[in-house]
Amino acid sequence: MSGDVRVRFAPSPTGFLHVGGARTAIFNWLFARHHGGVFILRIEDTDAERSSRELVEAILEGMSWLGLSPDEGPFFQSANRDRHVADALALLGSRNAYRCFCDPEQLRREREAAERAGTGWVYPRRCLALSREESDRRAAEGKPFAVRLHVPETTVAWEDLVHGPTAVHTGQIEDLVLLRSDGTPTYNLSVVSDDLAMRVTHVIRGDDHLSNTPKQILIYRALGAEPPRFAHLPLILGQDRRRLSKRHGAVSVLEYRDQGYLPDALFNFLALLGWSPNDDREKMTRQELIEAFDLAGVNRSPAIFDLKKLDWLNGQYLMAATPESLAADLRPWLEAEGLWREEYAEGRRGWLARVASLLQPRAKTFREMVARGRAFFDPSEELAYEAEAAAKHLQGEDLAGHIEALRAAFETLGDWSASSLETCLRAVAERRGVAPARLIHPTRLGVTGGSAGPGLFETLELVGRQRTLARLDRLLGRLASRTATGRGRPG
Repeated sequence: MSGDVRVRFAPSPTGFLHVGGARTAIFNWLFARHHGGVFILRIEDTDAERSSRELVEAILEGMSWLGLSPDEGPFFQSANRDRHVADALALLGSRNAYRCFCDPEQLRREREAAERAGTGWVYPRRCLALSREESDRRAAEGKPFAVRLHVPETTVAWEDLVHGPTAVHTGQIEDLVLLRSDGTPTYNLSVVSDDLAMRVTHVIRGDDHLSNTPKQILIYRALGAEPPRFAHLPLILGQDRRRLSKRHGAVSVLEYRDQGYLPDALFNFLALLGWSPNDDREKMTRQELIEAFDLAGVNRSPAIFDLKKLDWLNGQYLMAATPESLAADLRPWLEAEGLWREEYAEGRRGWLARVASLLQPRAKTFREMVARGRAFFDPSEELAYEAEAAAKHLQGEDLAGHIEALRAAFETLGDWSASSLETCLRAVAERRGVAPARLIHPTRLGVTGGSAGPGLFETLELVGRQRTLARLDRLLGRLASRTATGRGRPG
């Protein structure tokens, strides 16, 4: 295939950029990059009532975050209305289309009556029988009319680059409207007109557009043009095999950004959703995806959106990042939680990188990383305790005495390092005649509020002496309160 490949992604700004649209954009972008072609962005904003500038900006923001920069565009379909109308009038002039003077309201009633009766309805071609003279006379009198394509009796066949040979008989297609009676072009006309003007060679889009393809091929042929090649991508389904929706979790690309996923991870995940490089690779760079991408690898069956797999893949990308880059990326997430301090960007950059490195193996997203690392960033001693962990680990004889002894040893410890902290705790446990775990679990709970996380001694080192001692004091206060009130567990 030559470098003349030209593809387009054409979202409608009636909603945000959802994962299905993003996957379509990615496939178009990869196809263009693989063949040295052109990736065009066209905003199909002709539905004025449902389109908005805010949604346009959200689509552009989502594409920018994913790194999907167009080679041409963004173009706006509404700016091309005059050309759409001209193409419809050209079809009228060549007698591939005709004026329809039927009352739209009457046609709506006829369609609804047929639906109630359980019978199919197609436009009965009343106005096709009008002579050219009669049609011209009515138009000259100012009677409103739509322009309909004269659909010939034939079979529309094409070689779909995903589904293979596909054919539809035109007996299933009514004489579709190209221009409405108010003069506005319809979707199928606008798409064909724009794709012709933009010299699109391949139309890669979702299976939900499959029913439009024979209609659009008919318009291409009526205009005397060769249709582009078509490839229809399988739908994306949830784990319940229903079409992906809000009930399956986040749908908008920006929602995944806001949940702390990396753009490269989501790009990689969506690229493999319904397409395979025919090997076992699951983590692929963009360049590897570009080199391997081929429409022959697109599966005809619906793709299943597996959030656990996305979490795993995002975790792989987090693990591959340097602690320094993670530390920089954490800033907006810490700011959102009110945990950012300017010293992290200056004198404590190394400390922040060490914390990021400690959290790195256990978090799947940036949001989770901040949640798991709250003990490091929150200056307060008032961390909430996990109720179940408190019930399990804050029990037993002389626990307060053990923690007091450990706190005293920590306070006088000369070297506040993970290895020294571990040696100190184990020595206290030995003197008190208890297993180290008897001190480790309550200490972790008191300092972090939880029962699991990175290594305790690495955690204590990075939390620092002052906050560690303050949080142990709070823990001792809880234990004393429990003893004084005679309760079996701390409040």
